[in-house]
Amino acid sequence: MIWQVVEKVRNLKFEIENRHQTMRKYIIFSLLLAMILAPANMDARKKKDKKTDKRGVDVENVVANVEQPMHEVAVTDAAHQLYGEWDIVMLRNNKKVYTLERAYLYLDFAGGNKVYGNNGCNTVNGTFQLSGNNLKFNDFITTSESCHNVTNEKTIMHALADVRRYTLQAQYNAQYLNLMNNKGNVVLVLKRHNLDMMNGPWLVKEINSENVSDLNMRVVIDAVMKTIHGDTGCNIINGIITLDPTKDMAIQFEDLCSNEHDCEEIAGETALLLALESTESCKRINQNEMALLDNKGNIVIVLQRITLR
Repeated sequence: MIWQVVEKVRNLKFEIENRHQTMRKYIIFSLLLAMILAPANMDARKKKDKKTDKRGVDVENVVANVEQPMHEVAVTDAAHQLYGEWDIVMLRNNKKVYTLERAYLYLDFAGGNKVYGNNGCNTVNGTFQLSGNNLKFNDFITTSESCHNVTNEKTIMHALADVRRYTLQAQYNAQYLNLMNNKGNVVLVLKRHNLDMMNGPWLVKEINSENVSDLNMRVVIDAVMKTIHGDTGCNIINGIITLDPTKDMAIQFEDLCSNEHDCEEIAGETALLLALESTESCKRINQNEMALLDNKGNIVIVLQRITLR
């Protein structure tokens, strides 16, 4: 009886060992199969990723953006090319400017070579002398506010005092004014978005993908003076333009106001004002049309260039 029990235990142990061996072989076989098939699956995954991005958008035929190199711009008419507002974005040794207030300079040729702006803390006023590629700032006076900027305002003022020459460069839609000392070392870099393409009168063609039938709905944009004026078909509107120096093609319309006359076209005017207030950037559609986009990249307004008579 005991021997029979022992025999059964041996048989059971042998059967369990056989099952373990079979299981090991199955696991090993499965692992090998997975390793063999893995590259094929990865290739298929990569091919799938090439066709679509995370949103399922076909990107296979999208041409990659090739970085446009910085290129020199010849200054043939300084009073036109350098006139206006420039953001101070870089100090010597490629140090970025970080200030509480926006640091900028406005070169006013029409006002007798006057310069004014902000050093990141205080308002500055002065004059400049320009002859060819030689540039020098004089007679700066500033207000006396106290600020705690990452970039010390005195560093900017010392750099301005060292300026003796300049060069003009461009990349994409931005222009860069490199201000150098008498040794030719860059001490300040100023940046300006070249939104000259936005200058002039425009017919409001679309608002939020809806065609505008009123041919009297027009706006006039002055990218140099940073103002917008327009006719909504009901009221005259006015506002100012602000630019974000950290973003290309960025444009915002603020302080928009109208005559507030009641008329039948008031709904169209409201839609226009709301669309302008939501604008964050712009892009060219073709030679005669510009699109204004919101912060999500949606086109809120389509403008068509016109000639005023």
